[in-house]
This record gives sequence, structure tokens and C-alpha cells, in this order.
Amino acid sequence: MPDTPHSLADARRLFRATFLGTLLLKIVLAAGFPFTGDEAFFYQWGRFPAWGYSDHPPLVGWLLALLHRISDAPLVLRSVTLLVTSVIALGIVDVLRRHLPPEREAGAWLAGAVYLAMPWSWMFVLVTTDTPLALFMGLSAYAYLRADACPGRGAGWYALAGVFVGLAFLSKYFAALLGCAYTVHIIGWRRDRWWALPLMFALALPFIGLNVWFNATHGWANVMFNVFNRNGGAQWNLKTFAAYVGMAAYLLTPWLLWQGLRARPRASVPPARLRTLAVLWLFPILLFAFLSLGRSIGLHWVLGFVPLFVLWAGLRVDACALHTSLKATLTLSLPHLLLVAAVAWAPLSLWQKAKLHDRLVFTREAPALAAALKADLPPGATLMARTYNPASVLAFAYGQYVPVFGVGRHHARQDDQIIDFRTYDGRPLRIFDYNEPDLADFVPFFAQVSKQKVVIEGVDFWMVDGTGFRFQPYREQVLATIAQEFHDIPHWLPLLGNPFCERYGFMGCLPQRR
Repeated sequence: MPDTPHSLADARRLFRATFLGTLLLKIVLAAGFPFTGDEAFFYQWGRFPAWGYSDHPPLVGWLLALLHRISDAPLVLRSVTLLVTSVIALGIVDVLRRHLPPEREAGAWLAGAVYLAMPWSWMFVLVTTDTPLALFMGLSAYAYLRADACPGRGAGWYALAGVFVGLAFLSKYFAALLGCAYTVHIIGWRRDRWWALPLMFALALPFIGLNVWFNATHGWANVMFNVFNRNGGAQWNLKTFAAYVGMAAYLLTPWLLWQGLRARPRASVPPARLRTLAVLWLFPILLFAFLSLGRSIGLHWVLGFVPLFVLWAGLRVDACALHTSLKATLTLSLPHLLLVAAVAWAPLSLWQKAKLHDRLVFTREAPALAAALKADLPPGATLMARTYNPASVLAFAYGQYVPVFGVGRHHARQDDQIIDFRTYDGRPLRIFDYNEPDLADFVPFFAQVSKQKVVIEGVDFWMVDGTGFRFQPYREQVLATIAQEFHDIPHWLPLLGNPFCERYGFMGCLPQRR
């Protein structure tokens, strides 16, 4: 019988071509795409390894510390990230081949190809907290599915699922949703394996405990960022809910979502397998939908659960429909590819009239800007920036940590953990700003201030030179505000230490905790 577009032999060829093509594309993007602000921020974690950091659990910092020892080339720093979705695609194919009958094996290869063709799969090259999160969530889900399908007890696979979900939690708190999905599934449909829950939790606990210990001794930095400081203005909002629904449909792709929902369950696939996958991807998706009523949900929040959706759809949808989805997904990827290429390599003049032109110049020309800022730096002066994003990008290009001058925002309070402004008392500082600064904002903190413009690719950037930094007024006006806005720790959290408040003598504010 001749091969059809969805025969097993052709499906394998399509998967291999998609696998190699997207892997090559990711290597090109990893090598050439400008290093972003978030990446540069987490790179500093790798430059200064610690048990924990300000915004999230520490695993990406540890990963970057290892990669930093090899090279600071973007391709090296992104090398693990660019492999993540390729590894996950292999896992998708393997799981589906185990659960589909031999006559439907082509669907396994096509589902893997569809996942690889999704724009957010081949664009997954930036090294952030999502790197270890997606990797260990994928490994944990793979182990859990192997355990769930195991005719025996599957204790070894459940143990691996617990270890991997613990490592995912040590990457980002979203991993807890995967653990919650396991709980819902076992309590609802696998009560005979109730023992798997305490087993997985016990093996995840050391990783959870390490993060809790760091937070308790460092002013609950992660908790303050993720629970309180970034959610201060949250309120019920149907617009954010509608935006989430549209984003989720876009992320899962409307065609594969429609095919999965309309397909009739097949007798060749055990209902228990479909139910397991439905719970594992639907529970977090629906929980995010509920949360979206009060705040916006980032696209990257949902990425870790997309492979579980693809597995569920792969069990329900036949090979012909998956082949159609593959063509539609490749078509969707084309404008994404053109946009990414334009951002990375098109002449900056192409973006002259776009809102992101100035920021794109800053990102792509950061080495030139860092060199200009360093050129006539006064002896003993320290380069700083007004906010964390330019501080991080400049630090990566500058080769030296760049602190944030001023209150800043709830994002990236890493300075609160490691910077001691007392050491700058009496010294000169140079402070970068995107926009022309008002010198009146700086006069209270220096003996003398001046500003000058730096022009890069036709874009004006600014710097303030201050001599004789005055720590005491800075403590009273800036650091005290930081303590009140970002270190107002709830009374029910056991506090074993807060380096920021201890360093600057703000321990008196702690009795006023919530």
C-alpha cells in the first residue's frame, strides 16, 4: 500500500525533518538574537551564585553559574534552553507510541511534529526561569504518565515524578500547579494509589524546604514578590479574563483545540489514559482562567502545560487531522519567524517609526552604549541605572554588576539582597537613564550633579554624574521607602532574617508587619 500523507513512514520523515529544522533554527536564534533584559538579569544570578535570589527560586541561577564557567557567549548560555522543547517532543512521541495501537502510530510522530512547529516551541531559546521549569515539568509529567500506566505499582516512576516536580518548584512556583493536578487526579480517579501522593511530596520536600529556608532567612523575598508586591493592584476584571481566553486558545492553537474537543473517543485508547491527560492539562488551564479574573496571566505561565494538551489531543485526533494541524501550525509560524528575524537582524532604520525602536537600539547596541558610559567614567565611580532592565543589560555588556539607583519597582529586588549603599558614601556615581532626567531628583543625594547625553544610532540616552554621594539622605528618603513598600512582611510568616532591613537598621519597621 503506497504511503499517504499520514502514513507511518511519512509521519516519521515529517517528525525528523521538523525536529532537525527547528533544532537548527533554535541554534541560529540562540546565537544571534539580542540578549534580553530578563536574561541579563538572571545571568547576574549566575555571576554571583547563592542559595536563593530575589524574585524566584534559584535553579536558573545555578544553571547559568555552570554555563558561565564555559563561556559568556549567548549560544552557550542558551544551550540548555534550546534543547528543552526538542527533548519534550521526543517524550510526546514516546508516550503516544506506548498508548496508541500500532495502526495509529503515525499520530504519535505527527503530534510531536505539531508541538515542535508551534512558534512558542521553536522560539523557546531565551534562558530564564522558564528553562529549568519547562524541562523538569516535562520530565515529571513523563514519569507520572509512565507510573499511571504501569501495570504494577509504578513506585519508581512516581518517585522520579516527585523529584522532578521538586526541581521544577526550585525553578518557579508554577510547578506547584502540576503537583496540584497530580493530587486532583489521584484523589478523584486513582485512590488505589493514594500512597503515591506522600511519596512524591516527600521526594519533592527537600527542594521545597531549601527554598523555604532561604526565604525565611532573607525577608521572604520570593513570597513578597510573587504574592504581595506584584499583586497590590489586583481586582476583578473581565477584560483580563477575555484576554486570557484568547491567549490560551492562541497558545494551544485553535485548530488543534477544536480537533481535540470535537473528536470522538476511540475504543483503541483506554479512557483512563485520556482522563489522566485531561486532568493534567485542564486543571491548571481552568485555574489560570479563574486567576485571570483578578489579574493578567502571562503567556509563559501556560507554556509548561502545552505538551500535556498535545498528548491529550494526540490520543483523540487521527493522523489525517494532525497532518492538517501541522500544516496550519507551520503557516502560523511563518509570520512569527519573520518578526523574530526582523527584531534580531533587520537594519535598525526599519524600526524608526515603531514604538520599540528606542528599546531595540538599546538592546542591540548595549555594548556600544556600555563603552560610551565607561569611556570617561570618573576614577572610583560606579555605574548604576534607574531601573532593573537597563541595569541588567548594561551589566552584561559592561562586564560588571550595575546596581539600581532609586526605589525602582517590585521587579528584581536582587539589589536588596547584595548591594550595600553605605560603601558608596562620598564616592562618585554615574547613573544611566532612558529619558532625560530631572536633576532635582538627584540633588539631595550628592554634593554636585550634572547630566549629559549619549547618542547611539540616532537615539538619545542620558547619564547623571553625581559626586560626593550622601548615604544618609538616601537612606532616609529612598531606602526607607523600599523598606515600607517591598519589605512589609505579613506577621504570620516566621522571619529568621532580612539582610536589607538589618543592613540599614530598619528592623524597627518589622513590628508593624501585617
